[in-house]
Amino acid sequence: MSKSIRVMSIFFIIFFLSSTACNTSYATEPYRIGAVLASTGSASFLGEPERNTIIMLQEEINKSGGINGHPLEVVLEDTKSDETQAVLSAKKLLDKDNVLAIVGASTTGETMAIIPIMTRAQTPLISVASGAGIVQPVEERYWIFKTPQNDSSMIETIYSYLKKHGISKVGILAVTTSFGDSAAKALHELSSRYGITIVADERYGPKDADMTPQLVKVKTSGAQAVINMSIGPSQVLVTKNWYWLKMGIPLFQSHGWGNRKNIELSGKASEGVMSPSGRLLAWNKLSDRNPQKKLLKKYARDYEARFNTEPAIFGGHAYDAFMMVVEALRKVGPDKKKIRDYIENKITDWPGTGGVFKMSPRDHCGLDKDSMDMVIVDNGDWKVLK
Repeated sequence: MSKSIRVMSIFFIIFFLSSTACNTSYATEPYRIGAVLASTGSASFLGEPERNTIIMLQEEINKSGGINGHPLEVVLEDTKSDETQAVLSAKKLLDKDNVLAIVGASTTGETMAIIPIMTRAQTPLISVASGAGIVQPVEERYWIFKTPQNDSSMIETIYSYLKKHGISKVGILAVTTSFGDSAAKALHELSSRYGITIVADERYGPKDADMTPQLVKVKTSGAQAVINMSIGPSQVLVTKNWYWLKMGIPLFQSHGWGNRKNIELSGKASEGVMSPSGRLLAWNKLSDRNPQKKLLKKYARDYEARFNTEPAIFGGHAYDAFMMVVEALRKVGPDKKKIRDYIENKITDWPGTGGVFKMSPRDHCGLDKDSMDMVIVDNGDWKVLK
């Protein structure tokens, strides 16, 4: 081989290796997603399973090669269950971490606080809170989506069950938070459609330690059932107060009841308590033909193996939100507008833990009451009511 040929060969080898190195460096640039969750504080019963789920999914995705060769980096921010901290966390993720999308926040109030920031930043937000105002009016929520069912879907599920069983007079309790206010409004707005009369309407604070006075008023109102609109510890308090008062009428909780800890903390008082729920709680009772069954089985078993406890529905909401972003990244790459457009237009007939999503330009939740069943606590476990 001549000297000139050897020089050319060495040149092409160096060029090839340099090009490969550059391509490898580019391919390993991480895709960065933010998460704004109440990992600590009063709403940690929501944020903890949400955080656990996202950590588990990140590990699984990166172990299998990332997203199109890019490692997935999740920047987790703890709101400490505080709206102001949620705002600070969202700003940090946008301004410092340059995330492509944010999953969160855990509560309706926290989410509402960060919506203006996300809108100005033109960055997708997929909330794991349930207030309908998060995605309505949809014309003002161009960048905003959510995975839990709307308040109206939850209440229609309860009202449909009441109508079917001849119950027409109810007393309602609602916590004085964004979630409670929104749910109470929906209870009133939908009541006439189902022939329901609200004979008592009581409120309590999120830090109240006894709801007996409110329940006594419901008991003396002639109500045939009591509906409590709250999430977390207050649901347990209402359950215990209802049990101690021996009210003699059924108790219906919001869909936030779907956490094994609520049964454990309420003890025998939880027996007979009913609530609307997605199908994660009783996935093993689904037909194999159900489009959610395979996903729910894998998520539930993976979560239990990783964290030694069954997942709450809140973790499922985070699963759905996170995987929507992941799928969009796989399909359209790291472009915020394209991610938003993909979620709005392509997450349709999409099985998640909460139901089969059908996002559209008119609906940034994508679920209705058909995604929910009524469940009852029976012998310390969940049982689906027919």
